[in-house]
Amino acid sequence: MSKDREFYWRRLHSLLGIIPVGLFLTQHLIINHFATKGPEAFNGATHFMESLPFLLFLEVFVIYLPLMFHAFYGIYIAFTAKNNPKNFGTLRNYLFILQRFTGIFLVVFIAWHVFETRFQAAIGAKEVNFNMMVEILSNPWMLGFYIVGVISATFHLANGIWSFLVSWGITQSAKSQQVVTYVTLIIFLALSVVGVQALLAFV
Repeated sequence: MSKDREFYWRRLHSLLGIIPVGLFLTQHLIINHFATKGPEAFNGATHFMESLPFLLFLEVFVIYLPLMFHAFYGIYIAFTAKNNPKNFGTLRNYLFILQRFTGIFLVVFIAWHVFETRFQAAIGAKEVNFNMMVEILSNPWMLGFYIVGVISATFHLANGIWSFLVSWGITQSAKSQQVVTYVTLIIFLALSVVGVQALLAFV
């Protein structure tokens, strides 16, 4: 792959990680957080999302296809990236490495989550509702798996915002990149609290 082509593929990868994948993750966490208000609130929010017009089109072209491209090209980046924590032991370097590890883990986690929820609903085996999540998370190992998955997703998104701003030339100076580092860490913590609170509401 030529350097110019790879440059544009990486920029597309970064963009899709924010829009629409990152926006979908944020919306998904907010919908899940309705679980903290009880089963009826969560089921109502879930059913509202399922009643949106052109839902299949939205799921395929706005969620699944961009997510698959971001995931598979992200795996390529993860295995071709040059990590150098010994020579450049900075916070950004460690965040760079963690971005790759969480990306690989999320491919497994998201595939399993979709299989346990959307796929089961598609074949008519189960309904996506509060009781489904209670059943899934009643297993302590699965609860731990989901907590790690949610935290990995929120970190990957927050750190991905930093990468997006750099790769698109929005934050060019060292000072602006340092400021955005701390802003994205705050975003990571805030989204993690929302996500983990939602999971614990099912327990």
